[in-house]
Amino acid sequence: MRSIAVVLGCLVVMALGCGQEGGRGGAKKRGTGTPLAGKKAVLIVAPKDFRDEELEAPLALLRAKGCSVAVACSSLDEAAGMLGAKVKPEVLLKDIAATDYDAIVFVGGVGASVYFDDPTAHALAKDAVAAGKMLAAICVAPSILARAGVLRDKEATAWDSQKDDLEKCGARWSDGPTARDGRIITGNGPKAAKRFAEALVEALAEPPKP
Repeated sequence: MRSIAVVLGCLVVMALGCGQEGGRGGAKKRGTGTPLAGKKAVLIVAPKDFRDEELEAPLALLRAKGCSVAVACSSLDEAAGMLGAKVKPEVLLKDIAATDYDAIVFVGGVGASVYFDDPTAHALAKDAVAAGKMLAAICVAPSILARAGVLRDKEATAWDSQKDDLEKCGARWSDGPTARDGRIITGNGPKAAKRFAEALVEALAEPPKP
């Protein structure tokens, strides 16, 4: 059993290290600092069987870039990942107000199916879109967005098992590891967790449109 705090500590170091590159001539720093200072995000996990990497990678990178991040769930009991990670949610799903955050993110894993037809999750997704917030989901979790009706006519990706579900709900399927359409970002699974996290950072760092 792993402690998510230890794993996240390592990932933060890795995330910060990604801001450096160099060769024999020395290191060149780039992408350092806290470009997301003042930003707030909430990552929503299932009570059990969320996918560890899909929580850990965004959580570590967002925090490394200065974003304030909360973990939410339908229960405040300790949540368990598919690979053994443990996390104590800080916010109940029902208490999330989309206007309080810059990004609403649904973490995947087989447990995320508990939110597929959850009216609270659907209302939150709709509220995020209406408020112009970043809305994101990875693995099977894009089906939450699809069933909420916010992926209609949007390009999106997900775990392959969800393709029919997304298309039935009007999404335009993408075979890429991640997809972005306006303020909505989707990822297709654990192997895309790092790129998904980077896409969130890139989107949140964009200057507001006039």
